[in-house]
Amino acid sequence: MLDVETEQIEFHELVGRRLGFHAPGAATDRYCTGRMAFRADGPPRYVPCPGQERAVVSGQCATCADKDSFRFVHTVHRSGFVSRDLKKHVMQPHWLYLAAFANGTFKIGTAADTRKWGRLAEQGAICARYVAHADDGKAVRVAEDLVTESMGLRQAVRSTAKAASLCLPIDVDRLEAATAARAEQVREMLTEAGIAGCTPIDERWAPPAGREALSENISRVAYPADVATGSHGLEIRTCVGQAVIATVDGETYVADLAALKGRRIELGAFTSDLPAVQSALF
Repeated sequence: MLDVETEQIEFHELVGRRLGFHAPGAATDRYCTGRMAFRADGPPRYVPCPGQERAVVSGQCATCADKDSFRFVHTVHRSGFVSRDLKKHVMQPHWLYLAAFANGTFKIGTAADTRKWGRLAEQGAICARYVAHADDGKAVRVAEDLVTESMGLRQAVRSTAKAASLCLPIDVDRLEAATAARAEQVREMLTEAGIAGCTPIDERWAPPAGREALSENISRVAYPADVATGSHGLEIRTCVGQAVIATVDGETYVADLAALKGRRIELGAFTSDLPAVQSALF
């Protein structure tokens, strides 16, 4: 979270704790989330929006979006041009991964060497395999595009779809086996393609602690209120990417906290006033 008065980033533990907050105004009242400034002589630095402007494009104001050089990272393998600021990030080793989500959907993606584990945790993957190691960000994105073109594997999955799938029972062991089988197909294709600077590998991603709770035979339903507005009080059991599995008055819910991006909230001893809901049928 960004403190709007001090402009300092604050980190809050969620798992095993209570999250109480109030989001005033309408759910559409969103503010710019700032940008990451990449530097040739050091690690990336977070830069808050100078004027705390309203968000207009992908969670940013027009000014911050224009200054955000990271948007060019996704096209460096096509343009061939890497700016001086982005060169350190792009030219470090990268990983190509295959991620599986709760509904059985697969996604192919990339992670810089410094973000190898955390990228998948943020994505909300249930199971994942690293299928290739690349010399740099150019080679890994060539491989990513080839997998998409050849095998039809998508490169993005909406957060709302990820959260919704957590409401259904999940056989984690079965999904792990399916992920391993699909990853083997990806590696075989990459081996035949012989992409320069990209080496197929077989490495399992170790998920965060608490992921085993997804296999428990308990009823989970979508949180029946908009977390982006009003007051809420959630007892957090586990986090899966931007979604959380939480309890309110003994009932278990799945809430997509991605809806809070750009919203201003006040932390405190707030509670949820929820209507009765019916468990998902399966």
